[in-house]
Amino acid sequence: MSRVCALVFSLLLALQVQAASLHASVDRARLTAGETLELTLESGDVTQFGKPDLAPLQGQFEVRGTRQVNSLTSLDGQNEATTRWIVTLLPRQSGSLEIPALQLGEARSEPLQLQVLPAETSSATNLAPVFIEASLDDSSVYVQAQAVLTLRIYHSVSLYDDSNLSPLQLTEAKVEPLGESRTYEKALNGVRHGVIEMRYAIYPQQSGELSIPALAFSATTVDREAEAASGTVRSGKQVRVSSAPLTLQVKGRPADYPADQPWLPARSLSLEEHWSPDPAQVPTQIGDSLTRSVVLKAEGLSSAQLPSLPGTEVVGLRRYPDQPQLRNQINDRGLLGSREEREALVPTHSGVLELPSLEVVWWNTREDHLEHSSLPARRLQVQDNPALTADAPANTGAVEQRPLWPWQLSTLLLALTTLAGFALWWRARSQPAVLRAAQAGPSPRTLLDDLKRACLANDPQATRQALDAWARQQPETLADMAARFVPLSDALDGLNGALYSETGQYWQGEDLWRAIGTIPAAELGQLATGENGSLPPLYPK
Repeated sequence: MSRVCALVFSLLLALQVQAASLHASVDRARLTAGETLELTLESGDVTQFGKPDLAPLQGQFEVRGTRQVNSLTSLDGQNEATTRWIVTLLPRQSGSLEIPALQLGEARSEPLQLQVLPAETSSATNLAPVFIEASLDDSSVYVQAQAVLTLRIYHSVSLYDDSNLSPLQLTEAKVEPLGESRTYEKALNGVRHGVIEMRYAIYPQQSGELSIPALAFSATTVDREAEAASGTVRSGKQVRVSSAPLTLQVKGRPADYPADQPWLPARSLSLEEHWSPDPAQVPTQIGDSLTRSVVLKAEGLSSAQLPSLPGTEVVGLRRYPDQPQLRNQINDRGLLGSREEREALVPTHSGVLELPSLEVVWWNTREDHLEHSSLPARRLQVQDNPALTADAPANTGAVEQRPLWPWQLSTLLLALTTLAGFALWWRARSQPAVLRAAQAGPSPRTLLDDLKRACLANDPQATRQALDAWARQQPETLADMAARFVPLSDALDGLNGALYSETGQYWQGEDLWRAIGTIPAAELGQLATGENGSLPPLYPK
């Protein structure tokens, strides 16, 4: 009872700590002096009615405004209430700044790091009420490498919500928008401007010069005086501005890059490996299922550009791969693409299995040279599984060495019953001269019927259990029968694939039942035959 109380207390304490947590995040961690950013503080503690203490921010930031957003979400029948405080901050200086830990009741947030760049000098032409600015993070990139286009729309006047931006369309490059647009404020020459920022990842598909056309922005400015004078709801004038066209120099694939390898130009690339269970921690036996996950991550490439990784082709391991998982994550430098490939590995032999190393060749665009990322080779120590080898040989020997005297005694007793009368003798005469000894457990015909029902029900788990029970009463092991009959071997591979992968719900057991029917009756003996010496039909009439 004391253990139960301790467990309940620890769970309640964990839930209280989770509810009391205060999560902090910013809309961007890299900005220019004079620009504002948004700090979001989120809490799931519905018992807190106050506001976070923002006093620690006053030293390095100017708090421009705070708004509170309450939300209620429902997931799996459970409601979750959260409260967010969105704080607009203006850094007071440039350099590396830290947003300190903030407190709400007993909860404290983690500190955050910011990089504030020195302010840029603005020309007089940028003092128009509305203007647009376009820039590239690099003027020269390799073919199929990433170039980030940043588009900023500045306005020192209020705008209605009817703004429109022409789409970015390039025939010689692929374009990926980097998230939603961001809005913030920035001081230019002492004038406060609102900023609408959009970013795009551009991947040129051929070398040479890539022309990025001008993009047009249109909106209606707010004229408060005209609205008050005319009494109309919306009054203002239409403005239309365009960005300057840009040119991107695209370099071809380097000559020293291996011709037989896929072209991967990235800022960084990494390989990760995960096991469940970890064979270094848990002993592995024949028939155990190991899940291996290999994750390829590349900064500056989308997940669609990442190549497939070679599978684990090792003698003594059956491999059942899943569909690869592709993900794209947006950061300050653009896209971070990842490709995760998972496979179930089932050992079929004992001993030491050597898994080869895995290597990916790529071009480091930040340092401009060839690199190799790899996973080291791994050794799997596979042990024998007594549950898979103990039953079949023992049962086979028991059938072959069964003594004959019970049969002889039964024959003698049957002959002596003729003295009881002609009727009893005639009835005894219609029975088999040799009676089969009563079996312990289900009859072979019952086991075969169970196997048939499981196969036709397309249930891989029930089929595996029924197949093992039926195979124990055969004169040879299931592995020996599969080695001599190809249809049975193929059907068993399909069953194992359904058991060790996520496609089990689509398994069809008809092929396995047909494969059982192809085994000659002489190979199975009388244990598995029907009255006429053959397996029952697949679809009896």
